[in-house]
Amino acid sequence: MTRWTIREAKSRYSEVVRRARDEGPQIITLRGRDAAVVLSASGYAHQAKPKGSLVDFFRKSPLAGIALDVGRSGPQILWRGAPS
Repeated sequence: MTRWTIREAKSRYSEVVRRARDEGPQIITLRGRDAAVVLSASGYAHQAKPKGSLVDFFRKSPLAGIALDVGRSGPQILWRGAPS
């Protein structure tokens, strides 16, 4: 991964984008610290792709199959508003 200062990235924006596409993520620094990453569109699509559904997540949980009591014992007031 190549690191660019914000000033370099602004002045050489086309090159930063081309390198992100051809070489991989490009890191942009601000005041010497990592601030942003420029990714190719395909790299972003790969990162943003859902890893599975919420149902699949719960089915793969180590707690899957454990009986849970999710009933309520009665109404609960969590907030009454500002004190009078």
